[in-house]
Parts: sequence; structure tokens; C-alpha cells
Amino acid sequence: MERHEVGKLIGAPPGYVGYDEGGKLTEAIRRRPYSVVLFDEIEKAHEDIFNTLLQILEDGRLTDGQGHTVDFRNAVIIMTSNVGAKELAKGTSLGFSVTEETDGYFDWSKTKSYILDAVQKTFRPEFINRIDEMVVFRPLNKKEMLSIVDIMLNEIKKRLLVHDIDINVSEEAKGFILEKGYNPKFGARPLRRKIQQLIEDRLADLLLEGKVKRGSQVFIGLSNGEITVKSRKTPKKQKKEKKAAV
Repeated sequence: MERHEVGKLIGAPPGYVGYDEGGKLTEAIRRRPYSVVLFDEIEKAHEDIFNTLLQILEDGRLTDGQGHTVDFRNAVIIMTSNVGAKELAKGTSLGFSVTEETDGYFDWSKTKSYILDAVQKTFRPEFINRIDEMVVFRPLNKKEMLSIVDIMLNEIKKRLLVHDIDINVSEEAKGFILEKGYNPKFGARPLRRKIQQLIEDRLADLLLEGKVKRGSQVFIGLSNGEITVKSRKTPKKQKKEKKAAV
């Protein structure tokens, strides 16, 4: 986040372009004071952004470009950071990597201590002292990742049900997606890309080709180490049962 982004958050001062528009952050909170404000990867923010945050965290209010005081006391401020993540993944300072486990468990106290120490070295003391709580997240394990696979596939299922298309994914196919997309260093993002590649893109092609239509049932499975997609027309009796259930 660059220095000029402060003007976007709180609004341009008098005489500057955009003065009448107000700031994106201050206007949003003025209209909806009971809000959650998320600053993602806060360590990349410009120093002026931190100065703005200090006023919010200390006083619970912020003066915008028009001179109005905006009340932040009912807002929840959340900031995410990847500070220490790169070194932790390499295992350079701890003597182990986040991908290595001992009897299925990480040395979590050592890991957490390292990350919090990295936070202390990265951010100014006056900024840290205004934060109510710091939460260090554990790396996602395979069991948790499998739950995320289910969530992502259910999102696809809901989107297709609007078009009267029902999909079912076998446990073997889910396991295959997990193995191909699991990367403890990068979290769930590789899973999203793998599901798009193996499932969504193929379904899109079949829809464009007319091989999957309204009223279809789609079965996604695994055969010879590859994802298979089979489609058939939903039986009329089954359609009636679904409508009755709705």
C-alpha cells in the first residue's frame, strides 16, 4: 500500500481532486459504524498508513479529508500478516520446516515464539502496543484441507443446482484433488486452483459442448489415476422427489 493510498482511505484534502467524494474507509464506517475492517498483509503498508491506524487504534476515531471526525469505536479492526512465514517455511532459524512433523505434531510453542519475535522486530512498538490480541495460525494439515475440499466442491454444487444440474464427487476423487493440491507452505490457494483445473474447467467445456445440460446428473470419480466426469439425465421420479423435498 503506497503513500497516496492514505488519501483514498480518508479522502482528499480541500482543493484536491476527489475532495467531495470522501474516503473509502471513513465513508464506509460513517454509514455503517458496526463493521469489520480487514487490512490484509499489513506489513506491506506505507508508514503513513500506520500513522493513520495509530489514531484509529488509540482514539477510536479518525479525521477525514473534509475535517469530519469518524467514530471507529464500534468497528472491529483485523490485520493479517505473513511476517516470519518465509523464514519459517525454510526452517532456517528453527532447525525444522513447517512441512516436517514429529509424531504428527509441530513444536508449536517454539514456532509461535519465533513468529511473535519476528512481529516485534518488524512493527513499531507503539503500533504493537495498540493491538488487543495477536493470533498465530497453525499450518493446515491434510484432514483440515480435506474439509476445505468439501467446502469448495459444495460451492460448485450450489452454483450448478441453480441450473438444475446435480454433481456428485467420489471420496477417491476428493483424495486425488487433495494430493495434487496440498501444499502446507501455501495453504488452501493451490487447492482452489487444482479444483478449477480438474473440475470447473472440465465442467465448463462439457456445458459448452452440450454434453451436460439442464436436468443432468454429473458423477465425478477417479480411474487409472485420472479424474473422470460422467453425465446422465436425471430420472423423472428423482426430479419429483427433489421438488417435493424443496
